[in-house]
Amino acid sequence: MFPFEPLSSEFAFCRAEMTKVDKGALPATAQEDRDAFFMGFALEEAKIAAREGEVPIGAVIVRDEEVIGRGYNQPIGQHDPTAHAEVIALRDAARRTGNYRLTGSTLYVTIEPCAMCAGALVNARIARLVFGARDERSGGVTSVFEICSESSLNHQLELLEGVRAREAQTMMQEFFRARR
Repeated sequence: MFPFEPLSSEFAFCRAEMTKVDKGALPATAQEDRDAFFMGFALEEAKIAAREGEVPIGAVIVRDEEVIGRGYNQPIGQHDPTAHAEVIALRDAARRTGNYRLTGSTLYVTIEPCAMCAGALVNARIARLVFGARDERSGGVTSVFEICSESSLNHQLELLEGVRAREAQTMMQEFFRARR
């Protein structure tokens, strides 16, 4: 149904084990290469969502080169309006680490988080947010609201947008085109 192939065998290992990524597979150069590498895992999660008939958004949380949480959109399947990729990844990471505070972590997500998810990232004390494409209609980070950088809140996140944005945007377009 979807024209995207898995990015690498590291994804299957990482998804199953939630352990450190093989250092040989991790780019040793610039942070932008590492961001693109880890965004690949979020894109893989988005593909799972699409296969299940959910809007293709995926997220992973990384701390110290380790994927500690993962998630993909599941509000339809779980009958839960809060089952967004980011929230599921936050729950997974909090459960795995035994702490709801995820300081020092980076969340990679394919599409700009909504207001609900942006608020959850602030509450979880995520240090850094990396996202692919903007959500011009309901983005809670840069497009409509700026929750993650709001100075009146008790925590702000470092932000980076546009990482593998074309892939994320294409995935969304293909998904909605197929549903029309």
